Amino acid sequence: MKWLLAGASGFLGQALRVRLASEGHEVTRLVRRKPATSTEFGWDPDRGEIDPAALDGVEAVVNFGGVGVFNAPWTEQRREGILSSRVRTTQTVAEAIAARPEGQRPVLIQGSGIARYGIVANPEPFTEDDLAAADFLAQVTVQWEGAARAATEAGARTVFLRTSPVMDRSGGAFAPMKLAWSAGLGAIIGTGEQHMPMISLDDFLGVVQWAADTPHAAGPYNLTLPVPTTNAEFTDELARQLHRPRVLKVPAAVLRTTLGELSGQVLGDIYAVPERLQADGYRFYYPDVSATVAAALRREPAA
Repeated sequence: MKWLLAGASGFLGQALRVRLASEGHEVTRLVRRKPATSTEFGWDPDRGEIDPAALDGVEAVVNFGGVGVFNAPWTEQRREGILSSRVRTTQTVAEAIAARPEGQRPVLIQGSGIARYGIVANPEPFTEDDLAAADFLAQVTVQWEGAARAATEAGARTVFLRTSPVMDRSGGAFAPMKLAWSAGLGAIIGTGEQHMPMISLDDFLGVVQWAADTPHAAGPYNLTLPVPTTNAEFTDELARQLHRPRVLKVPAAVLRTTLGELSGQVLGDIYAVPERLQADGYRFYYPDVSATVAAALRREPAA
Protein backbone atom coordinates (compact mmCIF):
# COMPACT_ATOMS: atom_id res chain seq x y z
CA MET A 1 0.00 0.00 0.00
CA LYS A 2 1.15 3.54 -0.72
CA TRP A 3 0.79 6.03 2.14
CA LEU A 4 1.14 9.81 2.37
CA LEU A 5 1.90 11.24 5.82
CA ALA A 6 1.41 14.80 7.06
CA GLY A 7 3.03 15.51 10.42
CA ALA A 8 5.55 12.71 9.87
CA SER A 9 8.30 14.34 11.94
CA GLY A 10 6.51 14.10 15.30
CA PHE A 11 6.56 11.23 17.78
CA LEU A 12 3.56 9.43 16.29
CA GLY A 13 4.39 10.26 12.69
CA GLN A 14 7.92 8.91 13.00
CA ALA A 15 6.70 5.74 14.69
CA LEU A 16 4.13 5.15 11.94
CA ARG A 17 6.67 5.82 9.19
CA VAL A 18 9.12 3.29 10.67
CA ARG A 19 6.40 0.67 11.18
CA LEU A 20 5.03 0.97 7.66
CA ALA A 21 8.45 0.94 6.02
CA SER A 22 9.47 -2.13 8.03
CA GLU A 23 6.42 -3.96 6.68
CA GLY A 24 7.22 -3.12 3.06
CA HIS A 25 4.75 -0.28 2.49
CA GLU A 26 5.63 2.66 0.26
CA VAL A 27 5.69 5.75 2.49
CA THR A 28 5.81 9.34 1.27
CA ARG A 29 5.44 12.51 3.31
CA LEU A 30 4.58 16.17 3.08
CA VAL A 31 7.27 18.71 4.05
CA ARG A 32 7.19 22.50 4.32
CA ARG A 33 10.80 22.89 3.18
CA LYS A 34 12.10 22.09 -0.28
CA PRO A 35 11.76 18.31 -0.88
CA ALA A 36 15.10 16.52 -0.63
CA THR A 37 14.14 13.03 -1.88
CA SER A 38 11.64 11.40 -4.20
CA THR A 39 9.55 10.37 -1.17
CA GLU A 40 8.95 13.99 -0.09
CA PHE A 41 6.42 16.46 -1.51
CA GLY A 42 6.14 20.12 -0.72
CA TRP A 43 3.15 21.87 0.78
CA ASP A 44 2.21 25.11 2.50
CA PRO A 45 -0.93 24.57 4.59
CA ASP A 46 -0.96 28.21 5.70
CA ARG A 47 -1.66 29.08 2.06
CA GLY A 48 -3.67 25.96 1.29
CA GLU A 49 -1.10 24.72 -1.22
CA ILE A 50 0.06 21.17 -1.86
CA ASP A 51 1.97 19.50 -4.68
CA PRO A 52 -0.81 17.69 -6.61
CA ALA A 53 1.61 14.88 -7.46
CA ALA A 54 1.79 14.01 -3.76
CA LEU A 55 -1.48 12.07 -4.04
CA ASP A 56 -0.65 10.09 -7.17
CA GLY A 57 -1.23 6.40 -6.49
CA VAL A 58 -1.77 7.01 -2.76
CA GLU A 59 -4.29 4.72 -1.04
CA ALA A 60 -4.16 6.19 2.48
CA VAL A 61 -3.44 9.72 3.72
CA VAL A 62 -2.64 10.19 7.41
CA ASN A 63 -2.72 13.68 8.89
CA PHE A 64 -1.18 14.32 12.31
CA GLY A 65 -0.35 17.99 11.62
CA GLY A 66 -0.55 20.55 14.43
CA VAL A 67 1.64 22.38 16.95
CA GLY A 68 2.13 20.93 20.42
CA VAL A 69 -0.63 21.52 22.97
CA PHE A 70 1.19 21.09 26.28
CA ASN A 71 4.67 22.48 25.65
CA ALA A 72 3.85 26.18 26.17
CA PRO A 73 1.36 28.32 28.17
CA TRP A 74 -1.97 28.98 26.51
CA THR A 75 -1.56 32.62 25.60
CA GLU A 76 -4.00 34.01 23.05
CA GLN A 77 -1.33 33.63 20.40
CA ARG A 78 -0.69 30.01 21.41
CA ARG A 79 -4.39 29.20 21.38
CA GLU A 80 -4.64 30.56 17.85
CA GLY A 81 -1.64 28.46 16.80
CA ILE A 82 -3.07 25.27 18.33
CA LEU A 83 -6.34 25.75 16.44
CA SER A 84 -5.13 27.17 13.14
CA SER A 85 -2.28 24.66 12.69
CA ARG A 86 -4.80 21.83 12.88
CA VAL A 87 -7.57 23.39 10.84
CA ARG A 88 -5.32 24.59 8.02
CA THR A 89 -3.44 21.32 7.60
CA THR A 90 -6.70 19.36 7.61
CA GLN A 91 -8.43 21.67 5.15
CA THR A 92 -5.48 21.54 2.76
CA VAL A 93 -5.31 17.75 2.80
CA ALA A 94 -9.08 17.32 2.56
CA GLU A 95 -9.39 19.70 -0.38
CA ALA A 96 -6.55 17.95 -2.20
CA ILE A 97 -8.33 14.61 -1.75
CA ALA A 98 -11.63 16.08 -2.91
CA ALA A 99 -9.95 17.41 -6.07
CA ARG A 100 -8.90 13.92 -7.14
CA PRO A 101 -10.98 12.14 -9.78
CA GLU A 102 -13.70 9.83 -8.52
CA GLY A 103 -12.25 6.42 -7.79
CA GLN A 104 -8.82 7.90 -7.02
CA ARG A 105 -9.61 9.44 -3.64
CA PRO A 106 -7.63 7.77 -0.83
CA VAL A 107 -8.95 7.13 2.66
CA LEU A 108 -8.20 10.03 5.00
CA ILE A 109 -7.07 8.99 8.48
CA GLN A 110 -7.36 12.21 10.42
CA GLY A 111 -5.97 13.02 13.85
CA SER A 112 -8.26 14.33 16.59
CA GLY A 113 -8.30 14.16 20.39
CA ILE A 114 -10.04 12.47 23.30
CA ALA A 115 -10.14 15.96 24.87
CA ARG A 116 -13.34 16.42 22.85
CA TYR A 117 -15.34 15.16 25.85
CA GLY A 118 -14.03 17.72 28.32
CA ILE A 119 -12.42 17.32 31.73
CA VAL A 120 -15.47 17.15 34.02
CA ALA A 121 -16.24 13.84 35.72
CA ASN A 122 -19.16 11.94 34.21
CA PRO A 123 -20.96 8.97 35.83
CA GLU A 124 -21.02 7.04 32.54
CA PRO A 125 -18.18 6.75 30.01
CA PHE A 126 -18.30 8.93 26.93
CA THR A 127 -18.71 7.19 23.59
CA GLU A 128 -18.33 8.49 20.05
CA ASP A 129 -22.02 9.47 20.00
CA ASP A 130 -21.68 12.00 22.82
CA LEU A 131 -21.54 15.74 22.16
CA ALA A 132 -18.36 17.77 22.55
CA ALA A 133 -17.74 19.76 25.71
CA ALA A 134 -17.56 23.56 25.70
CA ASP A 135 -13.95 24.05 26.84
CA PHE A 136 -11.09 25.19 24.61
CA LEU A 137 -9.54 21.85 23.60
CA ALA A 138 -12.91 20.20 23.11
CA GLN A 139 -13.95 22.93 20.70
CA VAL A 140 -10.60 22.65 18.92
CA THR A 141 -11.47 19.05 18.09
CA VAL A 142 -14.86 20.13 16.74
CA GLN A 143 -13.27 22.55 14.27
CA TRP A 144 -10.40 20.13 13.58
CA GLU A 145 -12.74 17.35 12.47
CA GLY A 146 -15.00 19.82 10.68
CA ALA A 147 -12.05 20.97 8.59
CA ALA A 148 -12.12 17.60 6.77
CA ARG A 149 -15.55 18.42 5.33
CA ALA A 150 -14.30 18.71 1.74
CA ALA A 151 -13.10 15.10 1.73
CA THR A 152 -16.22 13.66 3.34
CA GLU A 153 -18.55 15.62 1.05
CA ALA A 154 -16.60 14.34 -1.95
CA GLY A 155 -17.31 10.79 -0.80
CA ALA A 156 -13.82 9.96 0.44
CA ARG A 157 -13.81 7.53 3.36
CA THR A 158 -12.69 9.53 6.37
CA VAL A 159 -11.67 8.22 9.80
CA PHE A 160 -11.23 10.48 12.83
CA LEU A 161 -8.86 9.21 15.52
CA ARG A 162 -9.90 10.76 18.86
CA THR A 163 -6.60 9.84 20.42
CA SER A 164 -5.61 9.55 24.08
CA PRO A 165 -2.02 10.05 25.27
CA VAL A 166 0.02 7.34 23.54
CA MET A 167 2.23 5.40 25.94
CA ASP A 168 5.70 4.31 24.88
CA ARG A 169 9.23 4.72 26.22
CA SER A 170 10.36 6.24 22.91
CA GLY A 171 8.49 9.51 23.32
CA GLY A 172 5.25 11.31 24.04
CA ALA A 173 3.92 11.76 27.58
CA PHE A 174 5.28 8.46 28.88
CA ALA A 175 8.99 9.19 28.42
CA PRO A 176 9.23 11.94 31.11
CA MET A 177 6.95 9.90 33.39
CA LYS A 178 9.30 6.92 33.21
CA LEU A 179 12.29 9.17 33.87
CA ALA A 180 10.64 10.69 36.94
CA TRP A 181 9.63 7.31 38.35
CA SER A 182 13.05 5.80 37.69
CA ALA A 183 14.54 8.66 39.74
CA GLY A 184 12.10 8.03 42.57
CA LEU A 185 10.08 11.17 41.83
CA GLY A 186 6.85 9.63 40.57
CA ALA A 187 3.64 10.80 42.20
CA ILE A 188 -0.12 10.63 42.18
CA ILE A 189 -1.64 13.79 40.71
CA GLY A 190 -4.32 15.47 42.83
CA THR A 191 -6.66 12.89 44.36
CA GLY A 192 -5.68 10.27 41.80
CA GLU A 193 -9.35 9.36 41.34
CA GLN A 194 -9.66 11.07 37.95
CA HIS A 195 -9.94 8.81 34.92
CA MET A 196 -6.77 8.87 32.82
CA PRO A 197 -7.24 7.89 29.16
CA MET A 198 -4.34 6.25 27.35
CA ILE A 199 -3.43 3.81 24.60
CA SER A 200 -0.28 1.84 23.80
CA LEU A 201 1.83 2.82 20.81
CA ASP A 202 1.28 -0.62 19.29
CA ASP A 203 -2.48 -0.21 19.51
CA PHE A 204 -2.34 3.32 18.14
CA LEU A 205 -0.36 2.13 15.12
CA GLY A 206 -2.58 -0.92 14.88
CA VAL A 207 -5.70 1.25 14.67
CA VAL A 208 -4.16 3.39 11.92
CA GLN A 209 -3.40 0.32 9.82
CA TRP A 210 -6.78 -1.25 10.65
CA ALA A 211 -8.53 1.95 9.54
CA ALA A 212 -6.69 1.91 6.21
CA ASP A 213 -7.38 -1.78 5.58
CA THR A 214 -11.02 -1.93 6.75
CA PRO A 215 -13.50 -0.72 4.11
CA HIS A 216 -16.33 -0.15 6.59
CA ALA A 217 -14.21 1.93 8.98
CA ALA A 218 -15.39 5.55 8.86
CA GLY A 219 -16.27 8.40 11.16
CA PRO A 220 -15.00 8.99 14.72
CA TYR A 221 -13.26 6.43 16.92
CA ASN A 222 -12.13 6.84 20.52
CA LEU A 223 -8.56 5.61 20.88
CA THR A 224 -8.35 4.75 24.56
CA LEU A 225 -8.30 1.67 26.76
CA PRO A 226 -11.42 -0.53 26.69
CA VAL A 227 -10.80 -1.04 30.43
CA PRO A 228 -10.64 2.54 31.79
CA THR A 229 -8.12 3.43 34.49
CA THR A 230 -7.47 6.21 36.98
CA ASN A 231 -4.36 8.26 37.67
CA ALA A 232 -3.81 6.38 40.95
CA GLU A 233 -4.13 2.99 39.27
CA PHE A 234 -1.71 4.03 36.54
CA THR A 235 0.91 5.39 38.97
CA ASP A 236 0.66 2.34 41.22
CA GLU A 237 1.11 0.05 38.20
CA LEU A 238 4.10 2.02 36.91
CA ALA A 239 5.66 1.93 40.39
CA ARG A 240 5.14 -1.83 40.60
CA GLN A 241 6.66 -2.56 37.20
CA LEU A 242 9.64 -0.25 37.79
CA HIS A 243 10.11 -1.64 41.32
CA ARG A 244 9.93 1.84 42.84
CA PRO A 245 7.94 2.96 45.88
CA ARG A 246 4.99 5.24 45.31
CA VAL A 247 5.15 7.68 48.21
CA LEU A 248 4.67 11.15 46.67
CA LYS A 249 1.49 13.06 45.95
CA VAL A 250 1.21 16.39 44.12
CA PRO A 251 -1.70 18.45 45.50
CA ALA A 252 -4.09 20.03 43.02
CA ALA A 253 -3.37 23.51 44.40
CA VAL A 254 0.34 23.17 43.59
CA LEU A 255 -0.41 22.18 40.00
CA ARG A 256 -2.85 25.05 39.53
CA THR A 257 -0.21 27.48 40.75
CA THR A 258 2.59 26.12 38.59
CA LEU A 259 0.70 25.14 35.43
CA GLY A 260 -2.16 27.62 35.42
CA GLU A 261 -4.86 26.75 32.88
CA LEU A 262 -2.95 23.67 31.70
CA SER A 263 -3.47 22.09 35.14
CA GLY A 264 -7.07 21.35 34.18
CA GLN A 265 -5.90 18.85 31.58
CA VAL A 266 -3.76 17.06 34.20
CA LEU A 267 -6.32 17.11 37.01
CA GLY A 268 -9.40 16.67 34.83
CA ASP A 269 -11.41 13.47 34.52
CA ILE A 270 -11.79 12.08 30.97
CA TYR A 271 -13.90 8.95 31.20
CA ALA A 272 -14.26 7.51 27.68
CA VAL A 273 -14.35 4.10 26.02
CA PRO A 274 -13.65 2.88 22.45
CA GLU A 275 -17.18 1.66 21.81
CA ARG A 276 -17.25 2.02 18.00
CA LEU A 277 -13.71 0.74 17.58
CA GLN A 278 -14.53 -2.54 19.27
CA ALA A 279 -17.96 -2.83 17.64
CA ASP A 280 -16.38 -2.40 14.21
CA GLY A 281 -13.90 -5.19 14.78
CA TYR A 282 -10.62 -3.81 16.16
CA ARG A 283 -9.04 -6.08 18.79
CA PHE A 284 -6.65 -4.47 21.27
CA TYR A 285 -3.18 -5.86 21.89
CA TYR A 286 -3.13 -4.20 25.33
CA PRO A 287 -6.64 -3.53 26.71
CA ASP A 288 -5.84 -2.53 30.31
CA VAL A 289 -3.39 -0.40 32.27
CA SER A 290 -1.16 -3.26 33.38
CA ALA A 291 -0.60 -4.53 29.85
CA THR A 292 -0.21 -1.00 28.48
CA VAL A 293 2.48 -0.05 31.02
CA ALA A 294 4.32 -3.31 30.36
CA ALA A 295 4.20 -2.66 26.60
CA ALA A 296 5.40 0.92 27.08
CA LEU A 297 8.43 -0.27 29.02
CA ARG A 298 9.42 -2.85 26.41
CA ARG A 299 11.35 -2.12 23.23
CA GLU A 300 9.96 -4.76 20.88
CA PRO A 301 6.63 -4.12 19.10
CA ALA A 302 3.61 -6.39 19.39
CA ALA A 303 3.55 -9.44 17.15
